[in-house]
Amino acid sequence: MIKEPLNYREGERVHPSDAATTKKVRVHESATGRVICDLICSGQHEVDLAARSAQTAFQTWSQMSGLERGRILLEAARIIRDQKEEIAVMETINNGKPVYEARADVDTAWQCIEYYAGLAGTLSGQHFQLPGGSFAYTRREPLGVCVGIGAWNYPFQIASWKAAPALACGNAMVFKPSPLTPVTAVMLAEIFTKAGIPKGLFNVVQGDATTGEFLCNHPEVAKISFTGSVPTGSKIMEMASKGIKPVTLELGGKSPVIIFSDCDLDNAVKGSLMANFLSQGQVCNNGTRVFVQREIHDRFLAEVVNRTKNIKIGDPLLEDTKMGALISQTHLDRVLGFVKQAKEQGATVLCGGEKYVPEDLKLKNGYYMKPCILANCRDDMTCVKEEIFGPVMSVLVFDTEEEVLQRANTTTFGLAAAVFTRDISRAHRVVASFQAGVCYINNYNLTPMEVPFGGYKMSGIGRENGQITLEHYSQLKTVYVEMGNVECTL
Repeated sequence: MIKEPLNYREGERVHPSDAATTKKVRVHESATGRVICDLICSGQHEVDLAARSAQTAFQTWSQMSGLERGRILLEAARIIRDQKEEIAVMETINNGKPVYEARADVDTAWQCIEYYAGLAGTLSGQHFQLPGGSFAYTRREPLGVCVGIGAWNYPFQIASWKAAPALACGNAMVFKPSPLTPVTAVMLAEIFTKAGIPKGLFNVVQGDATTGEFLCNHPEVAKISFTGSVPTGSKIMEMASKGIKPVTLELGGKSPVIIFSDCDLDNAVKGSLMANFLSQGQVCNNGTRVFVQREIHDRFLAEVVNRTKNIKIGDPLLEDTKMGALISQTHLDRVLGFVKQAKEQGATVLCGGEKYVPEDLKLKNGYYMKPCILANCRDDMTCVKEEIFGPVMSVLVFDTEEEVLQRANTTTFGLAAAVFTRDISRAHRVVASFQAGVCYINNYNLTPMEVPFGGYKMSGIGRENGQITLEHYSQLKTVYVEMGNVECTL
């Protein structure tokens, strides 16, 4: 079922050249627990080959016009649309999310590539008129070989989000997926090759943290873009600092959702479900701290619990499944551990929070749990302070706007935040006070390509999507042109 090998270099799948000295990782289907392939971790030699291949392709790609690059990226977007179902099914097998969500992820992937294809031809500098007819201008130039390191919750989407702006600016990329979800990044590489990029421009190296270290420390690498945990992001930033390499870090979150008593309660409930249970709660910007004003607290809890109990869990390849499996047994145990600790610290489990075993026998070894609502939560509880990364919603009560804003911002994270209210003045006042990079008014978890995505504080550095990201994948050169004589007082 899974095509091997999973490395991709020079326009084709390749076995790691240093496989004899590196380890293997077993890759499982989250829904069933079965092994779908063995991943061979790439060593230093394989990373060297991929980086050199990318550097060679960069020499050609960077000299093409933006319009030429854009046409090739548009073709890649078209191929992704044509292969949408195949990619979505493979994503679901490897990741465990419902196939309807995987289709949406594929859509955001081709939309991102299409968006940056349109921007590729707009890259330009400025002209500055100076005294005496002299002038200066700026050039926006590519960086070179960029490294992308992806997470397991959105494998195909993240690979596309990192590749699209990098390639549009004229860079090459070496991409390392998570070892838990290695499959679809190679499919993206094949699509780029089919679309017409130079061989070697987008390479995939598989591996674990050691492989990532080889990439981050490689002398050919000009930039690193990482999506994942704060501790790993911190290590990557430290490695990049040794070579003064720019980084984009899209890290964790513990985002607040503030629900005022004047809100549309049905929309607030639906928004909270979207903010907590998409992809089994394995979303970095999820709004897992739900603050509800006291006047509607009980009504909100009754409705959100009723809706949560009716979420259909099961085979993620079935069209009516709304929640699939978590990524691994280890992660499932970790999330269940947070629920156990929350109960010990005084939280009340209103629903879910335990392992779920589907009736279908082929799913009995899958990594499922019932989505959980925690009430009677306090700000000092571990479930409220730490990122759980699973289907667990912590509900807290508040009285005043001033109080809830102070509590919402008391966190080391700052990825996202939301407010639900009919008072438009209050809505804008609240989002202006949020210490978060992505804020929502009366909705949650939307990521249009045109809109920058990224966080404050320990949630990251830089942005993905939007026009601003072109600045993160290019560098500025200033040129001064003298039209008169040189004035020299020496």
